[in-house]
Amino acid sequence: MAHIVVIGAGIGGMPAGYEIKALLGKKHEVTVINTVDFFQFTPSNPWVGLGWRKREDITLPIAPYLKKKGINFISQAVTKIEPERNRLTLENNETVSYDYLVITTGPKLAFEEVTGLGPKNGYTQSVCQVGHAELAYERYQALLDNPGPVIMGAVGGASCYGPAYEYMLAMEYDLRTKKRRKDVPMTFVTSEPFIGHLGLGGVGDTRSLLESEFRSYHIDWITNAKVTKVEDGKMYIDQYSDKGEVIESVTRDFHYSMMLPAFKGVDVVAAVEGLCNPRGFVIVNDYQRNPTHPNIFSAGVCIAIPPVDKNTPVPVGTPKTGYMIESMVTAIAHNIHNEVNGKKANQKGSWSAICLADMGDRGAAFVAIPQIPPRNITWSGQGKWVHMAKIAFEKYFLRKMKKGSSEPLYEKYVLQALGLKRLDND
Repeated sequence: MAHIVVIGAGIGGMPAGYEIKALLGKKHEVTVINTVDFFQFTPSNPWVGLGWRKREDITLPIAPYLKKKGINFISQAVTKIEPERNRLTLENNETVSYDYLVITTGPKLAFEEVTGLGPKNGYTQSVCQVGHAELAYERYQALLDNPGPVIMGAVGGASCYGPAYEYMLAMEYDLRTKKRRKDVPMTFVTSEPFIGHLGLGGVGDTRSLLESEFRSYHIDWITNAKVTKVEDGKMYIDQYSDKGEVIESVTRDFHYSMMLPAFKGVDVVAAVEGLCNPRGFVIVNDYQRNPTHPNIFSAGVCIAIPPVDKNTPVPVGTPKTGYMIESMVTAIAHNIHNEVNGKKANQKGSWSAICLADMGDRGAAFVAIPQIPPRNITWSGQGKWVHMAKIAFEKYFLRKMKKGSSEPLYEKYVLQALGLKRLDND
């Protein structure tokens, strides 16, 4: 009997547990380990930050749903990974042995890289976690009581930009419905070289699409921006030229700010020799397995992917979106199934990007297949239908987590809704 352990129970980890168990059956054991005892649907966090969703709307208790599928669950932080012994140590000092390890931890949020950044020890908000989004909503209520300038965006080294655009445009819509927009100047500050870059070099005409949105709704922007420091109500920004020279250093006042941080690998994973790159992201090959430790697989935001655009003046990371994560997880499940049955790992994930970005009463959709150019499909579109599609997808995904289904939702629902079919990287 093989024991497969999954660290992390987010959008990658929960489906990984379900898919691996479904393929391996009762003869093999699957254990999911997660720091907290609940699953959160991260794409809905911007809605939580506006009060459009509550915690209970987008979270589920993990244990009962995994138990229904015969999957073990441990709600503990992993404090040590010993690949040479195939063993994990937990925060309560208990150990867990494994035959195969799947790392789906998500990122460490590197707020500490910019002085004054972040909701805990700084002056900016975040929508990266449900708890952060709840605090962002509290601060938003204070903004409504005392209107003033808003700054949103992403700092240097960030590798996720969609939620910043979503939150900015959804808040703009919410402010208009509350008749407070005229009192709230809004500025988008981003490390991207242009609006709509998204860490992907742009997708279709996303530059024109998102610049048009910003112009239409009177949102200013600063690109090639490196946030150097944040103080209470003040943000210090260096703006770079395309040649990498500082062309202006500005200070912007704000009453409210939400800035996405740079991502790193979580400490316990980054500490394993030969597992990660210098930023702590897990190195994987085409089959989602680590070359140094071949019984360790990884998927999602915690894996190492080179920047799509390597020559930006301010570092811009590559996003790992839901469709990409879904395809990685499926590849891992089949590769572990092959290994357990004496066959070679031969399944590859489709590293492609599909994003449904909500904007309040409308939205924008982006498709890049594969994510890294040249692409078979480059497409973007917008309209109220995207807003409705994201609401529907939230419902489908949470239902999938409750059912313990291994159904490929992005491929089945999103691509079909867009009138596209799945295309592998090759």
